[in-house]
Amino acid sequence: MRLVIARCSVDYAGRLTAHLPSAPRLILVKADGSVSIHADDRAYKPLNWMSPPCTLKEGTGEQEGVWTVVNKAGEKLIITMEEVLHDSSHELGVDPGLIKDGVEAHLQELLADRIDTLGEGYTLIRREYMTAIGPVDILCRDASGATVAVEIKRRGEIDGVEQLTRYLELLNRDPHLAPVRGVFAAQEIKPQARVLATDRGMDCVVLDYDALRGIEDDKLRLF
Repeated sequence: MRLVIARCSVDYAGRLTAHLPSAPRLILVKADGSVSIHADDRAYKPLNWMSPPCTLKEGTGEQEGVWTVVNKAGEKLIITMEEVLHDSSHELGVDPGLIKDGVEAHLQELLADRIDTLGEGYTLIRREYMTAIGPVDILCRDASGATVAVEIKRRGEIDGVEQLTRYLELLNRDPHLAPVRGVFAAQEIKPQARVLATDRGMDCVVLDYDALRGIEDDKLRLF
């Protein structure tokens, strides 16, 4: 990973246009090729970014200090450096990934074993389907054969919806899987997370842990 702190301006040219005026910012260049620009707020969310696959070209000569990031759709992220305050690279190696707590891990296992509880005709593709940014909990197909990505949480909050959104963005680039829709599943889903998920075209499923284990009614509540 390369970390650059610089006073810079940023312009995005694609389906829309956007401009960030000159200010000190953190630029992350990851091993997967992604480039993201961060301010000293907004938690983890970048001000602007380019997801992989994309290429980064650092200008020379008259264009020295101008970074141009281009994705496969031809969209451009142009970063104009005015002053570089810090520039370092670090080898992070292979990340072991997020270790889920016991309940989430067991929910994933139970739902994979009883995937038809999501709907008649559902079939499992695999658990922990790996992507460039981490594993999707469950990848399956519905009765029509369409691909469905399922993100499972003990408590469903907005960050889980954002995580599923990123997975869907990557999965829908694969012509063998697209179109891929999302299912956000949790024992409890916060109202704000439900609104965001619904707005993004995802289904929300409330999971009953005991019911999945066969202790109570074995049906999921789908809202």
